[in-house]
Amino acid sequence: MLPTAPRQFMPSPALPGAGLPNDRMARLAARRAFVELKLNFQLAVSDLPADEGDWLRRQVRGAEEPMDLWLLRAPVFAALSGSGLERRQRRALLRRSLESLFPDSEPPSAFSPF
Repeated sequence: MLPTAPRQFMPSPALPGAGLPNDRMARLAARRAFVELKLNFQLAVSDLPADEGDWLRRQVRGAEEPMDLWLLRAPVFAALSGSGLERRQRRALLRRSLESLFPDSEPPSAFSPF
């Protein structure tokens, strides 16, 4: 049982670092990045035909964290395959969005800077 004393007089806080402004700002920034990624996924699957798009739209809508969208990337890219300009643009948008949240997701290149 914790002693009944004001928090500033406790020898060690029950939740170290909880509620500090930097923690709050980091959580808000992570949430904003996730919402932006989810909106880009929703945009990418919005115009897919009903047979392949319904399941993807439900999955994207139900995503609760970035890892859910990360796991959906392969089916979404497969659904966006093709050489049409709009589909290429949506694939590029998704790649940029995924790269912003998962920066090391590209396979290593054999090229190195001079």
